[in-house]
Amino acid sequence: MTEYYIPTGHSQTELVEKRSRFIGQVWQATSEEEARARIEETKKQHYDARHNCWCFRVREGGAERYSDDGEPQGTAGQPMLNVFQREQVTNVVCVVTRYFGGILLGAGGLVRAYTQSAKDALDTAGISVVRRWVAMEVPCTYSQFEEVRREVLQHGGVEEHVDYGADVLLSVLIPEEHSAQFAARLLDASAGTIEVLEAGEQFKAVPCREPVVNVKKNLDK
Repeated sequence: MTEYYIPTGHSQTELVEKRSRFIGQVWQATSEEEARARIEETKKQHYDARHNCWCFRVREGGAERYSDDGEPQGTAGQPMLNVFQREQVTNVVCVVTRYFGGILLGAGGLVRAYTQSAKDALDTAGISVVRRWVAMEVPCTYSQFEEVRREVLQHGGVEEHVDYGADVLLSVLIPEEHSAQFAARLLDASAGTIEVLEAGEQFKAVPCREPVVNVKKNLDK
């Protein structure tokens, strides 16, 4: 079974620490070339910043790279990369831009600021799981509806669409290895009244951690 995690989308966040502004951004990137293009694009956009520190992880070739971009060694790029390693997120590139505020943060302060910026950017982007799913159509009555939804969640599935008519028709995605058990469970629990219909297999990204609405953080207050 192939399963991996990626950022759901692009995000941008901002953190202020002792008057320094840290602007964190996250994108999807499926190759080293794509990741480096995002980095160069950001450097041009923030050409007047003191530092544009970055990291990326891509499945293609298993590449992992980072840069402190002039910050003391080990205080920026590696702590940022650690965030994505801990969350097991790949096909990702992150750039944290620092506009220096005139006050030195020290090594510990820099590690905390760059780590928090990368984490905030990932939280705001959200996380999706990429894997093989079985698309299923589940017809049920309104009285059975909530039980079906619980079974979808318990089998690691997600709802894609719900049609409301005389009865209810749920379109769901169930992990391939749980699909047979899911169908059997519903058939048994409903005394044979719910027969699940398979609608094919899909290999796709599905959100598994919703994006967090980012609020600009000012640690000076």
